Amino acid sequence: MFAFTDENGCFVELHFNKGPFEIPPKHVLVFVFHQGKWLCTINKRGVEFPGGKVEPGETLEEAAIREVYEETAIHISDLEWFAYYVVHDERPFSKAVFTAKVDKIDEFVNRHETLGRIWLTQEELEGHPNLSFYMKDEGMKKMLQEVKINEREWQY
Repeated sequence: MFAFTDENGCFVELHFNKGPFEIPPKHVLVFVFHQGKWLCTINKRGVEFPGGKVEPGETLEEAAIREVYEETAIHISDLEWFAYYVVHDERPFSKAVFTAKVDKIDEFVNRHETLGRIWLTQEELEGHPNLSFYMKDEGMKKMLQEVKINEREWQY
């Protein structure tokens, strides 16, 4: 387990296993790396990895696939469990983190849930001026470090 305090002052526990869960994940986050770049969304909070809430009756995996498409117009495949984290806020919550590969890229149109998508190299991601708060915290740095260490074959 890796523990840190986020920018909102919340204690966060980051785990690189698949449970058991103190708090079952009801949110997902997905790392998609394609042709040397990370898939990110652009929204009011800033630039961040795609993700969101699990809808009633939906599995974590189904939510991950749906959220990536709704936010970026990207179809993903080869979804793999990567980590989960628990945020000890007033109402504690947990997020499941997955990695995935690009299956198909559709044209991004205004009906998607974000302002757009952006592909960033590792260097561009680390130095981007408009990252959302959670993209700057110690947990994100640790997850990106672990992704690199445990990198699987991302591209076909």
